[in-house]
Amino acid sequence: MKGALNIQTIKLELIQWLSTIEDINVLEKIIDLKKQENSDWWDGITAKEKESIEYGLKDAEEKKLKSHYNARNLYDKWL
Repeated sequence: MKGALNIQTIKLELIQWLSTIEDINVLEKIIDLKKQENSDWWDGITAKEKESIEYGLKDAEEKKLKSHYNARNLYDKWL
């Protein structure tokens, strides 16, 4: 219950602070942050990143994965 009370306190403090803001630039940044929170991360990545993820998912479906142990041994000198 203590954590929930702390969250409610923080929310109230933010609401009070928000009601005092007069700078339109700050308000627009807050609106942008809200939009980002509601957007799908998939829409924010490049076509190349999407292609890479899809390639990895295909490999996983086809059981073409290497173990963490093998990857660690292969890349150990850079880690």
